[in-house]
Amino acid sequence: MTPVPRLATPDDLEPAAEVLAAAFHDYPWTRYVVPEEDYVARLRGLQRLYLAHALEHGILVVSGDHDGVIALLPSDAPAPAADVVARIVELHGDRVERLGSAATEAAGEETWTLETLGVRAEARGRGVGSALIARSLRLATERGAAAVRLETSDERNVRLYERHGFHVSRHVERQEAPPVWHMRWVPAADAEPSAGPDGR
Repeated sequence: MTPVPRLATPDDLEPAAEVLAAAFHDYPWTRYVVPEEDYVARLRGLQRLYLAHALEHGILVVSGDHDGVIALLPSDAPAPAADVVARIVELHGDRVERLGSAATEAAGEETWTLETLGVRAEARGRGVGSALIARSLRLATERGAAAVRLETSDERNVRLYERHGFHVSRHVERQEAPPVWHMRWVPAADAEPSAGPDGR
């Protein structure tokens, strides 16, 4: 039975960062923006910083046994502190300028961003990711989210999120960077009529 997802505490940050570092080890976007030198340590450090920010300013949910983690931030979340930004720049090294190539769409008022989702390899296929998505979307809605947006560079993730009501709003292909799918979700009561039989 899949453990019920719960809101994270500071004690969850280290194991959650380990989960994400493993889950994103071969992810196209992190491979593109994180230098090969000390790749694993850099990736773990970045995830730890991002998770701490989400814990303080947004929603951070973990599975009960630390098999998965998800983080969301509201549109009005403050930027990380200057020392955190400096550390992020340091960890990205000479690839930091590549972060801007994602062509991020404006979030919009009351739009939350699903910043990250990761599940341990040995726990995949057990519904951990789906449980985390469902719980976090409920929490975001309860906190006033009118919509949730995300970006992914793995087409397999697109299918997962579509099963939870997200739709692709934009697909960016650049020769020098991994593809990026921009996706958006709105609560069912606020969803716009679908444009066609496939809901897109």
